[in-house]
Amino acid sequence: MIEQHQDLENLVSIRDYIRLCYSQMMQQKVYFGHGHISAIDEARQLVLAAVYLPWDADELVIDAKLSHTECTRVLNFIDRRIVKREPLPYITNEAWFMQLPFYVDTRVLIPRSPIGQLIEQSFSPFLRPGPVSRILDMCTGSGCIGIACAYAFEEAAVDIADISKSAIEVAKINVAKHKLEDQVTVIESDLFRNIQKKYDLIVSNPPYVDKKDLASMPAEYQHEPELALGSGDDGLELCKKMLAQASQYLADDGLLVIEVGNSETHLRAQFPDIPFIWIELADGGNGVFAINAEDLKECQKLFQ
Repeated sequence: MIEQHQDLENLVSIRDYIRLCYSQMMQQKVYFGHGHISAIDEARQLVLAAVYLPWDADELVIDAKLSHTECTRVLNFIDRRIVKREPLPYITNEAWFMQLPFYVDTRVLIPRSPIGQLIEQSFSPFLRPGPVSRILDMCTGSGCIGIACAYAFEEAAVDIADISKSAIEVAKINVAKHKLEDQVTVIESDLFRNIQKKYDLIVSNPPYVDKKDLASMPAEYQHEPELALGSGDDGLELCKKMLAQASQYLADDGLLVIEVGNSETHLRAQFPDIPFIWIELADGGNGVFAINAEDLKECQKLFQ
């Protein structure tokens, strides 16, 4: 416990506890990758969230004294983050994706997909010009990608699907949070088993971590559901199933977009002749490809 190792008598203000949290994060070499990328920003958000204040609270508030109850809550948050290595979004039950807030807990992966950069561009130039009527977000988890697509394509009907009952519960919370029940439908489905429509766009951030990487990931990742991370020895077990089935659910001029992260190396090696479009992302991130319905159908036998 943090309080067992610190002289806390002189800590009275929010600023004092931000400094404590920052120092401890640096000393304990906490991993950042589920929200902020700097210790000071994460320390600020953690302490402010513990006392129900926004990240951008006025600087005058930062020097306010904390009550005993507030100090106890702040120390609990710090302990969970530094000692137990819980990612910040699980502590606050909030994550941001494409500047949109989402409820998260340990039932779902914390949103961080670089696919967000493609949504901002409406998947241009990869998606054919014209109206987009139907979108499917497969392996939706919290629902963040599908919900973000609903904002980007206001006229489209969006289906979001996941095999996990627990993830479906969280996705429904987020659909309601964004008041999108009339546009976004949540479907419990093992890949395409319960999918009955064809889509102009299918997008997915499926589990793609290979066995070797899964074993060596920082402690923070151990709090995320393994079902949402690992996918066989090469990380492609689910991706290859999707590639084998997706053409049946794409419109004739539709587009499939999948994130496979570091497993891009395995996919390139196993299918060197497939015309995947590997997308260069300006703001970082890797392992995202697109393939159109026509090319996917022509290569179908290779995925069987």
